[in-house]
Amino acid sequence: MKTNLTCILQQPFIFNNVIQKQRVIQKTILSRALNTSTVLSSEKLCFVEKLGGEDKGISIININNPATKNAFSRNLLREFRDTVNNLRFENDSRVVLLRSLVDRTFCSGADLKERINMSELEIKEFLHNLQGAFRDLERLPVPTIAVIDGICVGGGLELALCCDMRVAGEHSKIGLPETKLGIIPGAGGTQRLSRAIGVAKAKELIFTGRIVSAKGALEDGIVNYATVEGSSMAIAMNIAKQILPCGPIAIRMAKLAIDRGSQLDLDSALEFEQTCYAQVIHTEDRIEGLKAYKEKRQPVYKGK
Repeated sequence: MKTNLTCILQQPFIFNNVIQKQRVIQKTILSRALNTSTVLSSEKLCFVEKLGGEDKGISIININNPATKNAFSRNLLREFRDTVNNLRFENDSRVVLLRSLVDRTFCSGADLKERINMSELEIKEFLHNLQGAFRDLERLPVPTIAVIDGICVGGGLELALCCDMRVAGEHSKIGLPETKLGIIPGAGGTQRLSRAIGVAKAKELIFTGRIVSAKGALEDGIVNYATVEGSSMAIAMNIAKQILPCGPIAIRMAKLAIDRGSQLDLDSALEFEQTCYAQVIHTEDRIEGLKAYKEKRQPVYKGK
């Protein structure tokens, strides 16, 4: 009898039996997408890659600091925040993926070698800026997906929790081990993890500092999907490609309604949902959607 986890891992949504086929499909999808991509800067610690062709509208934030396993230093933090804010003020991204270019690493948290030389005031300033950068990512108006393919601990998991969805690959090691260092998660971990998986489970993971695998993260509800073989990039791409055909204004309003509404009481949340719904009523996209349905064709949305 198959376990629930096995059933989840083998859903048709993840390319019909992801364990056997994921690597082949990943290579096909990524090679096609990256052949038509635009890399804005490949020499920085953090840069955006915009896909083209059928995948136009998908933007990828790449983190690439192998010397520190993508640990957040002052320089990486500055480049990351600039990258996120640049995405906020342009209109051609409909989905944003966040991934690492460092093998078997997503983000190892804060750069402790740099931090050990910081004064108490500098640490407070760094944490303030780190929290601000993570909030900027969380507030992007388009869907975001964290692609976790390796070490994702401390600030790395706090970063991933700022994304709307998370997927995990074979080599993922995920957790908040700060209490083992005599501190607590300081960039939103205590708050976002408890909201994502429930208070009791979040307390267990934070109190013990336990690190879990991709399977464990899936079982605990930290990630949406996981694969036990290879990278999770193909899973993220599959989700992104399913979002692309949807109305961009509708997606933005849906995200806003969910994010804000989840912090309100039900009556207030329902009122806010109606406020968001009102924003799509007079759009050209809504009319296009109705026409396409009537004419039995795929809609062509322009974000107007």
